[in-house]
Amino acid sequence: MATDELMQRALAMLGDEDDVAASVEVIHRLAGVGDIEAPMSIAEVADLLDVSPHTLRYYERAGLIEVGRDSNGYRIYDAEAVRRLVFLTRMRLSGMPMRDLQHYSELVDLGEDTVPERLDILIEHRDTIRRRLRELTLSLAATEYKIATYGGRTGPDV
Repeated sequence: MATDELMQRALAMLGDEDDVAASVEVIHRLAGVGDIEAPMSIAEVADLLDVSPHTLRYYERAGLIEVGRDSNGYRIYDAEAVRRLVFLTRMRLSGMPMRDLQHYSELVDLGEDTVPERLDILIEHRDTIRRRLRELTLSLAATEYKIATYGGRTGPDV
């Protein structure tokens, strides 16, 4: 299942609700690996997350993820690695810098004592995402206005 399919599932589960608790539950279900057959190859994980195998190898070199190897030396991704990669790819897509992801991953690896610091990182990133969403909404409105000015049709059904 590629990223587009994950997004469609998430949006379908969210419906029209603005309820944060519902959003969190959707992410919990999507991040679950109950329907993912592990271990997975690098090609399978890349396809699932809609990233390149090169990106997955880069995440490994950057210390964001540890990946096992099979008897032939090929990477094999267990359920925990896939869960972590779901999170990492969503954070990168949302604009989190690599250095922040590396720091966050280091904190995760250090254990439960780092939860308050991880929470601070995520709250700061959430605020950044919300600001970017407002900016993008304004940009979309300006674009829609200009399209209408030129006599084009605007809206979600166009």
